[in-house]
Parts: sequence; structure tokens; C-alpha cells
Amino acid sequence: VFHLFFHTRMKMQHFLFLIICQCAINSVNTHHVSNPNIILLMADDLGIGDLGCYGNKTLRTPNINRLAEEGVRLTQHLAASPLCTPSRAAFLTGRYPIRSGMAAFSRIGVFLFSASSGGLSSEEITFSKLLKQRGYATALIGKWHLGMNCESSNDFCHHPLSHGFDYFYGLTVTNFRDCKPGHGSVFLKGVQKSLVTPIQIAGITVVSLAIIQYIGLLKVPFQALGYCLLIAAISLAVLIFFFYHFRHLNCFLMRDHQIIQQPLCFENLTQRLTKEAMQFIGRNTGAPFLLVLSYLHVHTALFASKNFRGKSKHGLYGDAVEEMDWSVGQILDVLEKYNLSNNTLLYFTSDQGAHVEEISSSGEVHGGHNGIYKGGKSTNWEGGIRVPGLLRWPGVVQAGAHIDEPTSNMDIFPTIVKLAEAELPSDRVIDGHDLMPLLQGKITRSKHEFLFHYCNAYLNAVRWHPRNSESVWKVFFFTPNFSPEGANGCYDSHVCFCHGGFITRHDPPLLFDLSRDPEEQVPLTPETESGFYEILRVIHLAVDNHTKSLHAVPNQLSWDNLLWKPWLQLCCSSLFQSCYCDYDSEVNLPEVHLG
Repeated sequence: VFHLFFHTRMKMQHFLFLIICQCAINSVNTHHVSNPNIILLMADDLGIGDLGCYGNKTLRTPNINRLAEEGVRLTQHLAASPLCTPSRAAFLTGRYPIRSGMAAFSRIGVFLFSASSGGLSSEEITFSKLLKQRGYATALIGKWHLGMNCESSNDFCHHPLSHGFDYFYGLTVTNFRDCKPGHGSVFLKGVQKSLVTPIQIAGITVVSLAIIQYIGLLKVPFQALGYCLLIAAISLAVLIFFFYHFRHLNCFLMRDHQIIQQPLCFENLTQRLTKEAMQFIGRNTGAPFLLVLSYLHVHTALFASKNFRGKSKHGLYGDAVEEMDWSVGQILDVLEKYNLSNNTLLYFTSDQGAHVEEISSSGEVHGGHNGIYKGGKSTNWEGGIRVPGLLRWPGVVQAGAHIDEPTSNMDIFPTIVKLAEAELPSDRVIDGHDLMPLLQGKITRSKHEFLFHYCNAYLNAVRWHPRNSESVWKVFFFTPNFSPEGANGCYDSHVCFCHGGFITRHDPPLLFDLSRDPEEQVPLTPETESGFYEILRVIHLAVDNHTKSLHAVPNQLSWDNLLWKPWLQLCCSSLFQSCYCDYDSEVNLPEVHLG
């Protein structure tokens, strides 16, 4: 009896101990996955094939590779658009850019000028707004590219501080070749093409009117002719002035609402961005924070500090990639310094694929590598939208895992909103899905059955991952015309466009199974795929349902919203002083130690 009592008591104690331990574990996990710090690192125009963790053997990216080793590597992670502005709008809102008016019906699909009136509408809800409401400190450091002003040069209606960020240090537009002397121009060829015809027409018209006036066929008031010539001359002078001063007017660095460097200086720029990010983390060790570090690397104009120039095996492009990797390492180090690693979800991606057509005037390749994937930036071939997707959160997400399910940069919105215990908006469609169940291995299938790939505002392709199949079907309704013929991009026009003579329409659509043909080399036919017409039927039905969910919104990328408006121009000195200032200090930059 004594022995029976003793053993029964021991079992009860052991049982109670297990219950207490389990409760403690559950308590830790519950605490661990609530209100973590969030760091979102976004490269610009980085190819998925540029990183060691995605197969690159020659570029040194040990710190980014470390994210893959200590976290989850997504191998079918997709940008919601193959262009900067719409992709970033989708990332911040969790919605296809067509829903927010951030998808263009014209040829130009991104903002080009700081004094344009378009931008991310104040009606849109960003993850930064929702996290700020939950008590998060929020900062955006680096590139914005989602607009600045609406009606005056100081309303800042589209500015990061109007979209939930407490702190901003960076560029409101983007890094153009025109921003760096000696690196050419992205506008010159287009401006020349655009101006030649109007100037020829104007010249022929004036000469014709003069001849008609001279021979007496028609009496043209010289005053009216003079006014026409004056207007044409003033317009041409303004245009020449603008492009001559493009660098000063559009390439500047801001802190919050103030310009601190105009024009932008590239010297030690990545070190300055990194320092700002590290200081923000240091200021917020006692409360949850959201940091979006949006690199200028590796958009052209390419740059690298002296510690990295000439050190890679891939010229200036490789130098820039390796410098960005150094910056990622600095972020990891500062998290360890403040014991924040285990309570921080860190995400690394690119806004779209590499810009394969980027070649310098000297013939050096300034675009990245998209691995085995076809095409690049500005196209919805896999090379334009399949991007790195790395998520690290020690003890919470699986370490060293890779997931080959379709995921989107729109998924970050619901993922971090739920982690911050904020409410997802119920008054609008959110196209992203919470990634945490997939990252923690609780589910093995992506919640995305369909993904819709837009070229500007035009539905270009659709991806379908059936619930009961390993196949990933992808159809193209039209494809860009690569130039020259046989190339892997639109080298003649620098980027591919989305309509008119720049594309080829397909009826029936092109069909690929990405699970068997990720390079998109061999379109399927009714002869090679027995389910050809059924697949198209299901996809067309999904398109109909998707289209019904769209509502008319103001077009933020209309020509009116894209054009430069002098009254919206920000200048840290007078326009006649060439808009020059430099208040940005380079003291106490983080030290660079190369391995």
C-alpha cells in the first residue's frame, strides 16, 4: 500500500510538473509572438540570383545568407508589380496597386519628379499607420518613391510622415542615373524622341504660315504668330532649364520634412543610412518599433564607398551588393548588442527583379542577375517578379527552412499587423495573407490560390496553384516584345512597356506550368496538356471574380499627376541659388571591417 501510494504521488507530481512546464512554454510563446520589433529591409532592383543563399557563387553576401540560415527562405516570393512605385504601394498596403490608383494607364508607371502631385492616397491604410496606433515607434530610412505633395510645396500629403512613420531620413523619389554626374541620363533618349517631332511640327507650321502670309493666301496676324513663338520658346526654355537642373530639383536628402542635402551626395551614403537605422534601434530598445530600411542599392546610378569599390568580382554592381550586405550585418550586430534578436522579426526582399537592360555608357553591366528566370524589371516573366524573401525570428520561425509555395510582398501587411495585435481593415479588400502559419510549419500550403500580375494597370498574367495539385499554372494574356529580337529584355527602350506596339497579345493565352518549367521556356498547348482548356476556364473565372472586386479610384499616375509642377518644387535655398545646401553630417559613421 505504501509503495502504491508513493508511486501514485510521484506520478501526480510529475503530471503537475509537465502541466506547469507546458503552461510556461505556452506563456513564453504567447509573449514571444506578440508585439515583436519589426525590421523590413528592401533592396532596389536586386536580382534573386545575386545572393549566395539563392545560388550565387561569386558575390559575397554572408550576412544576407545568415538570414536564410537562421530563418526561412521563400523560393517563390513575388513582388506585386515589376516596377518600384506600384510594388512599394502594394507592400505598404497589402493590396494590389490597381486598388489604390498606383498603377498607370499611360506608358510611365513610376514617379519621376519630386514636384509631381500624385502619390499614395491618404485614404490608404499602411501597416505603419496601424502599428503606430498600437504604440510602435516607426521609421522609414532610405527610398520612398510614393509621392510628396498635392497642392502646395508644404502640404506633404503623400510624405512618409503622413502615412504612419514618426521619422523619415531618405529620398522621396528614387536614385536616377541623372542624380550622379558622369553616369548618363534615363531621360535624354526619351526627351530627344519626344521633342524632335513637336519641334519639327512647330517649325514646319511657322514656315508654312510665313509663306502663306507672304504670297497673300491667308492673312495671319503677326501678333498671334509672335505669341505662339513666345509660348513655344518659353516652354522649351523651361524644359531645358528643368533637365539641366534635374539633379538639384529631384535628387535630395530629407530628414522628416526638411531638406538636409541638395543635391544628394553619394559619398558614404550607405554608411549614413545604416547609421540612422542603428541609431533609431538604439533609441527604441525599451518599446516595440517598426523600421523600414529601404536601400538605394542597387538601382542606378550605382555607387559604393571607397572600402567596397573595386573589391567584388562583378564591377560596381557587385561592389554595391556587397556594401549592402555589410549594412545588413550592421543591423544584425546592433540587435545582438541590445539583446533584441529574439524579439525581432527581420525581413529582407527586393521591390522587383533585376533591371537586366542596365548597361553603362562604357559597356559595363549595371544590372543584376535573375538566376534561371526569364526577363527582369518591368516584366511579369519570373525574372521581373520573383524576388528574395528571407524572414528571421530566432525561436519562432523555422531556421534553415525553405518554402516553395507562392507568397507575395503584400503578405507582409497582414503578417505584421496581426503580430502587433492590430485590427485588419474591414472596409476594403486586403490581398495579402498572414505568413506566420506557413513560417512556423503549422500549414504547408500557401493561402494564395490565385495571384494576379499587372503590367501597370493592365492585367498581364495570372498564377494558379490548385489546392489538390503541385502544379503552378501561369497564363499570359500578352507579353512584351523583347528588343533586339532574341534578347532577354527590352534593350532598345531601356524598359519594357505594357501596351500598343510594345506587346504581343495571345489568344488563347500562353500557358506554363512553373513546377515543371520555371524558366517559362515552353508554352503548353492542348496537345501537350490535356487540361489546357479547363485550366483556362478556371483562370478566366478567377479573373472575373477579381475584376468585380475592383472599384474606381483616382489615378495617381495620370499624366497630370506625373508632370513636374514648379509650385510644388521644394528647394532648401532659392531656385536662383541652384537649390543647394548640405546640412548632413558624416561624423561618427559606423566602421567598415571587411572579412
